[in-house]
Amino acid sequence: MTVFQPRHRRVLAVPLGMAMATALAFLPDVSASAADTGGTTSLSAAAADGPSLSYVVNVRPGHGTSERVQKAVERAGGSVVIAYDEIGVIVVHSSNADFATAIRKVPGVDSAGATRNAPLPAQSTTDVGTPQVLSSEQVAQADAQATDGQDPLEPLQWDLPAIKADKAHEKTLGSSKVTVAVIDTGVDDTHPDIAPNFSAAQSTNCVSGKPDTTYGAWRPSAAESPHGTHVAGEIAGAKNGIGITGVAPGVKVAGIKVATSQGYFYTEAVVCGFVWAAEHHIDVTNNSYYTDPWYFNCTDDPDQKALVDAITRASRFAEHKGTVNVAAAGNESYDLAADSITDPVSPNDGTPSDRVIDPHKCFDIPTQLPGVVTVAATGAKGLKSSFSNYGLGVIDIAAPGGDSTAYQAPQPPATSGLILGPLPGGRWGYMAGTSMATPHVVGVAALIKSTHPHASPALVKALLYAEATATPCTDPYDINGDGKVDAVCEGSKNRNGFYGWGIADALAAVSR
Repeated sequence: MTVFQPRHRRVLAVPLGMAMATALAFLPDVSASAADTGGTTSLSAAAADGPSLSYVVNVRPGHGTSERVQKAVERAGGSVVIAYDEIGVIVVHSSNADFATAIRKVPGVDSAGATRNAPLPAQSTTDVGTPQVLSSEQVAQADAQATDGQDPLEPLQWDLPAIKADKAHEKTLGSSKVTVAVIDTGVDDTHPDIAPNFSAAQSTNCVSGKPDTTYGAWRPSAAESPHGTHVAGEIAGAKNGIGITGVAPGVKVAGIKVATSQGYFYTEAVVCGFVWAAEHHIDVTNNSYYTDPWYFNCTDDPDQKALVDAITRASRFAEHKGTVNVAAAGNESYDLAADSITDPVSPNDGTPSDRVIDPHKCFDIPTQLPGVVTVAATGAKGLKSSFSNYGLGVIDIAAPGGDSTAYQAPQPPATSGLILGPLPGGRWGYMAGTSMATPHVVGVAALIKSTHPHASPALVKALLYAEATATPCTDPYDINGDGKVDAVCEGSKNRNGFYGWGIADALAAVSR
């Protein structure tokens, strides 16, 4: 499986006909701290010059503490980008190599750390692999097989009947009063499958850590990843006689762009994304990424602890304001409930090295944060996808994310075991990964919110789990049929490490 180093949440972008889906992943590691280099701790302007980095400084919520600490930030050689006083997170730029060490000593500072290793702007490799774009002939062939009431490409969407979304659509398409936000690489709202349901007023660009509300700032450039556009279409692709159909084709969708042009999802951008969602009446967020540069953030490292603190505050703030946050589990076949995991790719914007971490103390964020719905992927046969992370007590729910057609082939007329969705520029193509499973769960959550408009985030999550189709462990799990067990599932039929509470059920979401 080809791993996409720094990028949206472990996605698999697979050319049609390839035996195995390629993994689009964000794999970080926890080696030396970027900013905590020792030396001077004086708050007078930094003596040690270093690369210009971005930091988060976490303080007690409220303007008073923030104002006092901001003055200390300036004395320590930092400049404030934005202060989110409601959650006590300050975004700072500084070229003082000792900035984090110095600012942690300031009264009122709970934690502080560099959000990256590479200087601003981050340097990055390019994508490896691209989504498989449907040809005009494939579009025409699918259209010829569509039945009355189906969008032209719906016959290729085996994932919709897998969660009974096709049956749910006979009852409702979802409410236009419900809005989901795709916190991702950007959304092409001009795509004909997305335009009818897009909410520009609830969209923004958070890449710098501060919202940019310039019209269209939420869109990806031609050189940037199509990931967010694909995700948005999976959730809310309009049922309009064009292209594909989303899981909740009647709800609104917003784009919150948080990935840099190089494909990094840094903490300050993710914090901005959650706060924006909280303050703009977003009902559900889709988080198909992990926060760079560390795949797992260890709380015994002061830099990484600060990143966990900041995003925890932001995601909890969003939930407190009424938002359900849903995140992808990842595509590395990790057992997230294991005693240890070897992370070979962190920091993905620096010099990675193998490190052994304890996933009970080192967290994939936002995936492993409290309150976040964690999603595993299944293939066309309903089994855990070969690449999907798993773990008893970590995975909450499962949904179609695709798999190699050689492992889990769909029933005709569908031909690919991957997930079909829109791509920028009015195209459609296949991708796979837990990134593709997550929008299915977000769509079902949006249907629940449509059915129960006054439901709190806690109730939406409770219904999501209660209405899921209980799925027992696959035992033994030998996905490639070579006689060797590829992963061990723990737990009961009603809750286990592969499928959590079960596979998401869209029909139950609109019927109960």
